[in-house]
Amino acid sequence: MYVVPSIQSSRSLPSPILIGANLVPLVGVVAWGWDLWSLLIIYWIEAFSTVLLGVAKALFAERGSPEVVGQIEPLHELREKRGGWRPRLGWPPIYPRNIPFGVSMLGTWTLTVIPPSALYWLSVDHTTVPSINLLLGIGALVIAHGSEFIVEYLGRQEYTDVSAREILRTPAQLTFAVMFLAMLGAAGGQEMGFTLLVGIVGAKTILAISNVSTGRFGGTVRRFVERLGDDDLSRPQPELDLPTESVQARVTVNPKSVLLGSFSAIGLGFANRVGILVVFGFIAAVGTGHMVWITLGLGVILTIAGVRVLSYYLRYGTIEYQRRGEALVAYDTLLEAPQWVVSIRSGAQFSIQNAIPDRIFGTGTLTISGVDTVPSDEAQFGPVTDLDQAIETLDLPVRREERPSRDTAVIAASIGLILCFGAVPVGLLFTSQVSQTEAFGILAAFGPFFLIPIGALLWAALSRI
Repeated sequence: MYVVPSIQSSRSLPSPILIGANLVPLVGVVAWGWDLWSLLIIYWIEAFSTVLLGVAKALFAERGSPEVVGQIEPLHELREKRGGWRPRLGWPPIYPRNIPFGVSMLGTWTLTVIPPSALYWLSVDHTTVPSINLLLGIGALVIAHGSEFIVEYLGRQEYTDVSAREILRTPAQLTFAVMFLAMLGAAGGQEMGFTLLVGIVGAKTILAISNVSTGRFGGTVRRFVERLGDDDLSRPQPELDLPTESVQARVTVNPKSVLLGSFSAIGLGFANRVGILVVFGFIAAVGTGHMVWITLGLGVILTIAGVRVLSYYLRYGTIEYQRRGEALVAYDTLLEAPQWVVSIRSGAQFSIQNAIPDRIFGTGTLTISGVDTVPSDEAQFGPVTDLDQAIETLDLPVRREERPSRDTAVIAASIGLILCFGAVPVGLLFTSQVSQTEAFGILAAFGPFFLIPIGALLWAALSRI
């Protein structure tokens, strides 16, 4: 069982440790003669540990995070998930709505920091011999951040006053500082002046002191930093209260139809920078014929697909729909929290979806428009095993609209056009007039243009089964 540290006994512990640890690199530059490469090592390790701890902190953050304008976070469907899950008794809950931010931060490091860092260290003609002072500096920084997480964040319950975006701002800033320092090193090498090194270390130390200082100095620095960034990083805790009426009727979702519906969400897992790079990397690996890289690429693709399926199921597959008085409640039985509430007589409109999984399994799904407890004002009801029975059980004001009937002509025409569009890329792979390398290059460049009409035609065929 996790025991929350005593606030009184630990109130003054983390701040001096964190400040002192951040002063170690400054002492190393001034007194121990640390060079640029030593600073890069110590700050890279600190940045990586800060990212890992930042992701862990973000999972526990209680306050909500505003949407990232112009971006779609990985596993974005979890952003609307309400409620949390306690990993063990005595711990604060982990909120699924914060998972997309943590995945985004880890993905950024995986693609934009780790590969360039590895290439940089392999390309430079310099070897840094680890010294006792250097190892002590690294250990002091890592231990300081760990103690701050245990004593300050969990012990003083700081997670109740922050959002995931607020928490991950610090790792992002430190990552930028490390990459900036690396670029300076690549441009100037060891000819960089002593003043510049001390200035970089000093600036980071001032920021570290400001983060833990409650006095005038810390507040002034924090306000200055906030003006340089986005102030709107937090909003009130996005939780709902259940209606006071008791449950009069309930309907559960159909797990098979939810899992089948999740396959349509797999494509969104690759509709971002990470997914696109993974797909192109796999195509390149197939083109080279190197089995190790092919296996690695396939493993990453399957991992992304599996995570997408799990995320989609967590969003829709654990829901129970309850009738409470004049309200319809979507209640998550796993997290034991309401997801959305809509007044049935409030003017919300219920319409029947023509969902492909419903046509295959004979299930049914509704779209509810005008739900003010959902950011998009539109909620999904289902899929349920027997839609007519669910409508009758919950007494929902649904017009009896029939979904389009089976149309063999549309199915046949769609399949024929799919074969025509697919014949071009398939023919490139088997023709002797084009090498495999050229074929994979052409597919990598023009493949997405073929996938768009093929996907649309496949949807048209399945929607008329």
